[in-house]
Amino acid sequence: MLTSFFNKSKPTNFIIVLVITFLAFVIARTSYEYQELTVNVLIKQVVLLLILVASIFLLNFIASKNSLTHKSNFEVLLFSLFLLLIPQTTGSSSVIVSNLFVLVALRRIVSLRSQKQIKNKLFDAAFWIGIASLFYFWSIIFFVLIILSLALYADNNLRHWIIPFLGILAVFVTSVAYSIVWNDDFFSVFNLPPLVSYDYSGYNSVKYLVAITVLLSFGIWSSFFYLQNIKKQKKVLRASFKTVILGAILSFIVVVIVPNKNGSEFLFLLAPLSIVIANYLEIINEKWFKEVFLGLLILVPFVLLLL
Repeated sequence: MLTSFFNKSKPTNFIIVLVITFLAFVIARTSYEYQELTVNVLIKQVVLLLILVASIFLLNFIASKNSLTHKSNFEVLLFSLFLLLIPQTTGSSSVIVSNLFVLVALRRIVSLRSQKQIKNKLFDAAFWIGIASLFYFWSIIFFVLIILSLALYADNNLRHWIIPFLGILAVFVTSVAYSIVWNDDFFSVFNLPPLVSYDYSGYNSVKYLVAITVLLSFGIWSSFFYLQNIKKQKKVLRASFKTVILGAILSFIVVVIVPNKNGSEFLFLLAPLSIVIANYLEIINEKWFKEVFLGLLILVPFVLLLL
């Protein structure tokens, strides 16, 4: 019943997704001390919520346009449920904005499968990742995804390997110029220093431990079947599927190394993981298992709200 309802794209599905997203967004802001509510603060929060919504629609576009899912709404439903599972993912404005730019870059990287306008797509992907790193430094790790994608396509064109570095250079030069004009120095616009931390004490709570366990266990389980399913895809699509799983791995690396582990860093992991798990949901043959699988993913976030 649940899987049948979300198996096709319907306006009702998106309304449910937006309601869950709004709930996660509000919970994140009632769980912590925030600034006194003013018009400026309210406008900022509305803008951040709209950016989250844009991220959801962009995720749906990436998945459907590149045949990563079978035009179901599973990926956006899962994305919103994961936001509710770890509401702290919506707590950082810099991470929310950075994640949107990473998704824009992912869209350009995955679309390399068409083998059209390759130079433009490589430059754009690197440029948007560079912009993302200005808001949250460690999102620069996703630049590696461009290089790995070129390797997947066995691209021997030397110019294609150089172009992504030009995209990053363009962001760097523009940022330095902006910093000189407005701040009278070279590097204040950058979020430095790029610290690394392996202190996970911030996750030492029942809610975090349950949420992270559910997210990773369902993700890892689905990944095994996702990788097997890649072999069944058309040859032209296989690199795109591999790009998504590589994106999930790089996102996990971000979670592992970022210095301020407050939960917001998991936002980078949600989009690729949603596609992986959605893909697995679509290939499950046992209807009862599919219902239980999706039912647990829907139930757990709401149960955690009561803890």
